[in-house]
Amino acid sequence: MTYRDIAFDDRMATVDFDVGERAHITVDTEVCRSCTTKACVPACPAKLFVPTGDGGILFNYEQCFECGTCYQVCNSAGAISWSYPDGGHGVVFRKG
Repeated sequence: MTYRDIAFDDRMATVDFDVGERAHITVDTEVCRSCTTKACVPACPAKLFVPTGDGGILFNYEQCFECGTCYQVCNSAGAISWSYPDGGHGVVFRKG
């Protein structure tokens, strides 16, 4: 199978989310304020991390792909807590 060059909005249209009540990722914006790289921002394939004017990070878990990239690239211990969503919830990929 060949990877097709698809625009971000078109790729997002092939995904459904069954959002659970419990956030499976939490971000400690106080820790983020001291982060010098903000590596989570460019690393997130769903573009869910947005830097704020005060140095923190705005994050919305509802459209997360559950890839764990943010957790892996975060260089500030404790800034991101990540786990899988509760059973039956999370991302659902459809053939695009």
